[in-house]
Amino acid sequence: MLLRIQSPEGTKRVELRSGATTSRLFEKVKEAFELDSYAFAIYRSRGQKDEILSSKSKKVESLRLQHGDMLYMVPLSGDLFPSTSAAPAAAGAEAMETQSEPESRASSATGTASVRESRSQTALVSRSGVEEDLVDQLLWKEDGKIPRKRDERLCRHGANGRCIHCSPLEPYDPTYLKENNIKHMSFQSYLRKLTHGVDKGKFAALEDLSCKIKPGCTDHPPWPKGICSKCQPSAVTLNRQPYRHVDNVMFENPALVERFLNYWRGTGHQRLGLLLGRHEVHKDVPLGVKATVAAIYEPPQESSKDHIRLLDDPRSALVDELAAALGLSRVGWIFTDLIADDVARGTVKHLRGMETWFLSAQECMLAGQLQARHPNPCRLAPSGYYGSKFATVVVSGDRENQVHMEGYQVSDQAVALVRDGCYVPTKDAPELAWIRESSNKQYVPDVFYKEKDKYGNEVTKLARPLPIAYLLVDVPASTPREPLYTFPVPAPPRAPFPVENRLLDGQVQDFSALSAYLHRVTEDEFLAAVSDFHVLYYLATMDTVHIKDVLPPLLSAVRQQDQLLAHEFYHSTEWQTVLQLMDAAGAAGAGGPGAQMSPVAAADAWACQHCTFLNRAESGTCEICQLPKM
Repeated sequence: MLLRIQSPEGTKRVELRSGATTSRLFEKVKEAFELDSYAFAIYRSRGQKDEILSSKSKKVESLRLQHGDMLYMVPLSGDLFPSTSAAPAAAGAEAMETQSEPESRASSATGTASVRESRSQTALVSRSGVEEDLVDQLLWKEDGKIPRKRDERLCRHGANGRCIHCSPLEPYDPTYLKENNIKHMSFQSYLRKLTHGVDKGKFAALEDLSCKIKPGCTDHPPWPKGICSKCQPSAVTLNRQPYRHVDNVMFENPALVERFLNYWRGTGHQRLGLLLGRHEVHKDVPLGVKATVAAIYEPPQESSKDHIRLLDDPRSALVDELAAALGLSRVGWIFTDLIADDVARGTVKHLRGMETWFLSAQECMLAGQLQARHPNPCRLAPSGYYGSKFATVVVSGDRENQVHMEGYQVSDQAVALVRDGCYVPTKDAPELAWIRESSNKQYVPDVFYKEKDKYGNEVTKLARPLPIAYLLVDVPASTPREPLYTFPVPAPPRAPFPVENRLLDGQVQDFSALSAYLHRVTEDEFLAAVSDFHVLYYLATMDTVHIKDVLPPLLSAVRQQDQLLAHEFYHSTEWQTVLQLMDAAGAAGAGGPGAQMSPVAAADAWACQHCTFLNRAESGTCEICQLPKM
């Protein structure tokens, strides 16, 4: 009997003798495709239906297969075909169900049956190639159940017993969340809810919303000349998102925010910054995640009292490199919307709330774009990513006219609408967005939302316009009771180092600012002085002396707060050159050598080819960089 086997690598033919078993069929398929293992499944129908199990007793004739029939082989691991990328194989495996580790797959003729058994026992092991964030890996190891004490009134058992009144609750229990005023369950709790039950999440999959026409349809001409139900995206009904990917944004200390707000206090202009920190376990929410902010990087921007315009940042990759070396990453963004009310009392106007808006449509669009750029790795998503932990923090006035922080995320549905170009802000109503209409260039599915009419009935409305409240997820933003310091705040009288990209008098990062900041800093105080992201950023971008390539030991010293590593860097040749330049600049500024020069001496002076300093004619070496005259 001749059978055709279709796989992601093409179609092969296998020949079986009369009386062959299904186990022999698997052996023939392995030989035909030159595979190293039996990590694959065979189906009689497309769509992974009617699976053929490997058995040494079951005959192929019992399956009622005919000569020339087509069978379908689906890989169960990403490395089944080593000659190609793992993406097609992983996609085929993910389309079936959540799997266990590929290394635990069977490697014998009865491999398929063993794989099925392994999948049914554990369905929560990470898919091939999906490396989740460290905090998610830690949370997967926890059971997440909420312990309860024995109820003296209802429990009738001993101290070691359990009943329905004192047994632990699931992390997604709605009664517990309501009693503890938790508006949204954590994303990990939501995953536990999906994977709870008899099947243990065997068929759980988080499909990312797509508002684009599926490519590759050959049944009709491309849009706008044709479309069919197979390639047409479904209509979208906006629902309240029951979970949030990050449950709290915590700034390590108030000085972080105060330093950021000093720009608005000095100029009255708004400001935007990127939050650098790390994601940690949040104990106040079952299986919760919090973003701990250690620094605020301010990218190039133009701003006024009522707008902020981001500019291209050529050093964006450098910021990520520095943050990674310090154990940090981008966890969100922050911006101000402050208008002074009473300068003497220090109050600001209350602009945002239920009567106006929490985030404007334009801000939601930017938040969606940033969340799409920072996807969240997830083992239950076929693509390997679902949602984002990137948070938005706005600094504005509260009801008491005090400066106040509020945190948000836009929902995963909103991110998809922004990413696929369906969402645009309105021109004259900040609280409303608009869903584009289909055109010759783009097909846009219908988007609906539900609200109650004046009679209390729930009605469905077309999202033109769309209230922004349907897209927002609240995220608390705060500072801890006991301040934390990844980067210590300099003690008075030393002022903080200027922040990057602030083009203001006295706040520009240059070599003179570095000299003033490190003036009279001893070797023992050096580590505390350079434990500042803004200082490290300037050292990595400094043009006077290029020391970026020798910074890794200093970054390790700052990350580990290791005085020994800091001392070694302090005595390095590169840093000693920087210190000599600072000493020379200080001496010249104080009226030292080279501070004053007569007209005759100035005529005979020579300019250093290395630092361009104008030296006296009788000097054989440069007074600034100490390099010889060329």
